[in-house]
Amino acid sequence: MMRNDHGLRVVRLGLIGAGRIGTMHARNIARHVPGAELAVVADARPEAAQRLAGTYDADARDVEGLIKDPEIDGVVITSIAAAHLELIEQAAEAGKPVWCEKPASLTLEEIDRAIAATERAGVAFQVGFNRRFARDFAAARTTIEDGGIGTPQLMRSITRDPGRPEGMGAVAAGIRPWTIFRETLIHDFDTLLWLNPGARPVEVYTKADALVAPEYKENGLLDTAVVMITFDNGAIATAEANFSALYGYDVRGEVFGSKGMVVAGRLASSPMVHYDVRGLHQHTLGSDEEMFRDAYVQELAEFTEVVRGNIAAPVTGQDARNALRVALAAMKSHQESRPVQVGEI
Repeated sequence: MMRNDHGLRVVRLGLIGAGRIGTMHARNIARHVPGAELAVVADARPEAAQRLAGTYDADARDVEGLIKDPEIDGVVITSIAAAHLELIEQAAEAGKPVWCEKPASLTLEEIDRAIAATERAGVAFQVGFNRRFARDFAAARTTIEDGGIGTPQLMRSITRDPGRPEGMGAVAAGIRPWTIFRETLIHDFDTLLWLNPGARPVEVYTKADALVAPEYKENGLLDTAVVMITFDNGAIATAEANFSALYGYDVRGEVFGSKGMVVAGRLASSPMVHYDVRGLHQHTLGSDEEMFRDAYVQELAEFTEVVRGNIAAPVTGQDARNALRVALAAMKSHQESRPVQVGEI
């Protein structure tokens, strides 16, 4: 019997990946996404799947059981990036619409296979670039589309993750090489592409180093990076990232144009400012979950509408491919210490 939630057909979702980000998405599906049900959880660690599923009265199964369940309407993939391709292909083969955390794949060959698998199966494929669903970033995009800033000329996107240098050692040991480009700055690359609609990136130049945890540089860890991107409409953009912002979670975007400027992102967790003899003080955001709480909910709310057949995927596999291509160009630029034409990738 088909269930409904205040007139909405309930979309039964299966979630694969019970780590930090999967736990957050599970909570949103179960408690905050209208007309959605967290039905099944799977993870390579059965105990993790059982623990997360039990929190929301969902079933815990292995991946194959989840994907092949005829009562699962859509699959939400929040596993490690290296597993994304195989899971996307399996879900597509089973005829399930797919929502996948970024990066959807780690190479162009992988993302092309993922796109081909979903197209061949005729299923929707949505990728989790959450900044597009934040109200301030979305309003910036609308203003740009409406001509509010004229022609984009200078662009900037910043991701500074919270952390302390003294605690970076333990974290660094678990960070895979190239993470700063393919898993952190990938958000910034997508944001810059999205906020410059109709333009194509043509050249990428990178400067990156291990400044927070230099002792891990030989292991391939880069914790600080600035990437300059030149677009075919003349806009010059910078994307920067660092893994140790002492003051909190710092994500911002800015587009300056011939007729004005838009700025998105915030650092303060509240408008309240405390003034005393030492000056003024304001509490700052501490995590992505805190800053993008509504955006995380909205992207999955829209996925449920995709599953229902009411809208097309708002962030596509091709969008993921475009951002990944810039990330790979940035990696090549770092390796070869030169500007790289995006056409080389």
